[in-house]
Amino acid sequence: MDRYPAHLEPLPRPGPAPGAPDPGQVDPQVLGALLHRHGWLRRGGAAGRYGRWTPPDRAGTSLLVPESRGFPDCADLVEEALTALSRSGVPSAREVLLGLSVPSDEVRWEREVPQGPYGFQGEAAWPAQERLRSAARRLLLAGALADRARAGYYGARHRAQAERFLDGVLVGPAPGGRRLAAYVPVAGGRGAVTRLHHALHAAREAVDYRRATGGMEAFDAAVAAGVSRELAEALVSLVRGSEGARIALAWAPAAGVPAGCAARPEPVEFSPGDLPVLREAAARYTRAEPAVAVRIAGAVVRMRRSASGGGGTVRLRVLSGADVPYVRAALDEEGYRTAVHAHLAGMPVRVSGRLSRRGGFRRLTGASDVTPVPLDEMERDRLMKSLDAAYDADDVLPSDD
Repeated sequence: MDRYPAHLEPLPRPGPAPGAPDPGQVDPQVLGALLHRHGWLRRGGAAGRYGRWTPPDRAGTSLLVPESRGFPDCADLVEEALTALSRSGVPSAREVLLGLSVPSDEVRWEREVPQGPYGFQGEAAWPAQERLRSAARRLLLAGALADRARAGYYGARHRAQAERFLDGVLVGPAPGGRRLAAYVPVAGGRGAVTRLHHALHAAREAVDYRRATGGMEAFDAAVAAGVSRELAEALVSLVRGSEGARIALAWAPAAGVPAGCAARPEPVEFSPGDLPVLREAAARYTRAEPAVAVRIAGAVVRMRRSASGGGGTVRLRVLSGADVPYVRAALDEEGYRTAVHAHLAGMPVRVSGRLSRRGGFRRLTGASDVTPVPLDEMERDRLMKSLDAAYDADDVLPSDD
């Protein structure tokens, strides 16, 4: 008796693993550029037709990559190369596939830290790894803030929009805790990376100027390039506890080079000797940033006063007029009464004042001219639902409790 069916189906042709980029959408020139960036070496191949690429240290299968779509077997060779990459154990293979799937600019951090507590070469202690990730996030956030607006100190301004930008950033593996890579999609993220590129070089030049001449004027001019208190503090966090740190950027080959940027940006390095200057710059930016005159519309979400009469303090969820989620304002008796009535009626209020840098631009000083904003029933219901949905305990300042 036959144990196997008489008609066997041919084995399917092996293809790229699930999640790999579509071979038909891959530009072979972009594939070659990514292989070169991640340490693969071209060793031979027909000039003008295809090249043979071997992984770093020759530890793995070589790839045949055509130089253009005009090569007759371009589609087949690209598919075979993607299949080999998806099955390769070489760490850089994953990064190449990621760069093909989502065109991304790459930001890489490297910290020179002492050996771990047990002396294993190349390993960093847990706190050092956490510091690297935290500092990298703060640097990306500083770049996103600078992409929204130029300021020496942002505080809470534009922070919600900048943090939403981080949702699309992918982080690569960081063996040893000394290196970290982030992949920022070009769609929606290139502006932040471009601004970070300019800000890092401007900060490096300003630090060198301060150490050479003793003057801090270069930091004032560097604000236009994106340098801020947030960037300076992120650099302090990155360098502190290390023997030095460097940040390198590389542009997505599929998207080209942004206007005004070098095709291959030089890495920017900072050392422990730069820390006093960076701390001085952060303090200078905090002192120099002026208060901002605003007239905001906001919903009253908290009220407090020490006695039954007189004025009190209110917390407003900002609806318009300022780029912060919440502000706190001290009101006189009449203004406080108006805010209470508006809260009971489910209406927002308008109030004028100045956003003070103290507390991160979350305090409204000199608050005056408090007036309710009339709403119809539908708008009032929509407002109340949005307040319930948007409340976040993290937005409440500890000093309010």
